Amino acid sequence: MTRSISNTTIIAIGSNTSKDMRKAHSQIVASIDLLSRNDLKALKISEFYRTPAFPKGAGPDFINCAVLCETMRSANQILETLHNIEKQLGRVRSLRWGQRSIDLDLIAHHGEIAPDLETLQGWIDLPLDQQMQRTPEHLLLPHPRLQDRAFVLRPMADIAPHWRHPVLGFSTLEMLANLPQMDRDEISLYDASS
Repeated sequence: MTRSISNTTIIAIGSNTSKDMRKAHSQIVASIDLLSRNDLKALKISEFYRTPAFPKGAGPDFINCAVLCETMRSANQILETLHNIEKQLGRVRSLRWGQRSIDLDLIAHHGEIAPDLETLQGWIDLPLDQQMQRTPEHLLLPHPRLQDRAFVLRPMADIAPHWRHPVLGFSTLEMLANLPQMDRDEISLYDASS
């Protein structure tokens, strides 16, 4: 039986724990292992990518990847699991968009729009300066800024290139192509052997 992309979960993972990229790499590998131990079976794992910190100057470069998972958990249960994994791996939430030992973001889940279309659209349309100051009160699905972030879309293109945004209507590859070339050029494959 073929799985539908709409019946899966996409998780973005990043770490810029240190200027030593090997530490960030280890954090991501550990987080993927913990996902599988928490009923989030990895079906596909993207390549690992080196990306500049966002916003610029928020710390060392990141390593980012994306994981396509199969799970029976609800979106809220997954979010709780992701926060628990972050805590296990030493994440302390002090500064929004600051340096992170590990960052696990629920990007999409079973094609859900949450909490509702109007709220999600409001967050999608929110200007960047307000995004940096406000924190949503509810889980938003799909992630309201995924279409703006090459560091999410490039790894996501490895695991779900034809996933289609349920609000915007664009596929992962189309959203990636719509980004400025400069944003796409900042992303490079991470070589764990170097």
